[in-house]
Amino acid sequence: MEGMESTVTSCCDDAEDHADAGHTHGYGEQKQAYLKRLRRIEGQIRGLQRMVDEDVYCIDILTQVSAATKSLRSVSLALVQDHLRHCVAEAAVQADHTGRADIVDAKVAEATAAIGRLLR
Repeated sequence: MEGMESTVTSCCDDAEDHADAGHTHGYGEQKQAYLKRLRRIEGQIRGLQRMVDEDVYCIDILTQVSAATKSLRSVSLALVQDHLRHCVAEAAVQADHTGRADIVDAKVAEATAAIGRLLR
């Protein structure tokens, strides 16, 4: 989408390959469910393209845009929740073990920034 930046960051401090390190992401247990939801959203977007191509009435298209937006927000909220429960909680445990509060501070700042982007 125009104006949207994409960055990929690790939820752990080291640069190890996640698969080799046995690392999991917060959404790991729900990966298939997320993929299913995203495929459904992809179908909604393709439907929107078809509606525009077929010159469907503007309000009908906007209704479908609203539905797709709601679906994306729902996925976003679930991902934030998974991130907090897994990655931020993991950082808190790591900070406790190492005595480095900056680890959890960085994760909280990262989550806060992500939530801020979602609210714009």
